[in-house]
Amino acid sequence: MTTVQQGRYLYCLVRTPTDCSLEFSTTGIEDEPVSVTSVGELGAVVHACESLYDTDDPQTIQQWLLSHQRVVEEAGEVFGTPIPFQFDTVLTGGDEMLRQWLTAEADRLTTELAGLADLWEYRIEITHHEDAHAEVAADDKKLISLQAQIDEAASGTAYLLEQQYDRQLAERLRERRTQQARAVADRIAPHVSALESLGSRRSAADGLEIGDDEPDPFARFAVLATDAGADELGEQLEAIAADPGVEVRFTGPWPPYTFAPEIDSSEGPRANSQGGADGTDH
Repeated sequence: MTTVQQGRYLYCLVRTPTDCSLEFSTTGIEDEPVSVTSVGELGAVVHACESLYDTDDPQTIQQWLLSHQRVVEEAGEVFGTPIPFQFDTVLTGGDEMLRQWLTAEADRLTTELAGLADLWEYRIEITHHEDAHAEVAADDKKLISLQAQIDEAASGTAYLLEQQYDRQLAERLRERRTQQARAVADRIAPHVSALESLGSRRSAADGLEIGDDEPDPFARFAVLATDAGADELGEQLEAIAADPGVEVRFTGPWPPYTFAPEIDSSEGPRANSQGGADGTDH
């Protein structure tokens, strides 16, 4: 592992009101004791460390990520919506340097925390299990015409036409997915405070058990919502899932990993590239 001088492993930032006393006690990665260092109403949830968390063992990385996420979630239960750090974000220089950094960033990050108050991240993905290829091919006049030409052409010409057909079909499928995703976004946008498209391909960060033959969703979103907004959002998603062949996956609430403000800088914490981008397993 890479050693660090008086390291402070950073889990998240939280609002620590000066007019009340909130206790927070837990253990983090490798059962290290976790504490909160505060400057005014801005607190950093940390543990002391002497190295970055580097390993080639995927299971160890997964355990570290889960521990990181658990601490962030527990801090959120006590202090309200946190600003999560990336996994393996470490500041050197001990508590003195940490307080200096918090002081320098206090105004900006306290404002960011206030803006995230009572908002949590949810993930949405929507898959259509019907044969989209067949539906598009049956409805598109150009594809129908190309297929007729392929059926009548000699083998050499048919091969070239098939390549053209495949390119045209792929383009039509992309347009269809874009339209479907836009329609879903329009339906759910009134019920959320922020929405970000995550593309159509899943990643390991989604934490879902996915079969190799399972189709990719046509829409994936991260959204910020209040508890009430999440209930309304769930009703909208239930209506969408009622359509034949449509499956909706709705997970959360999570800390706002996708919507966290930029908090790394040349003079502040530095993040190791080991592991996931946000320390999530959702």
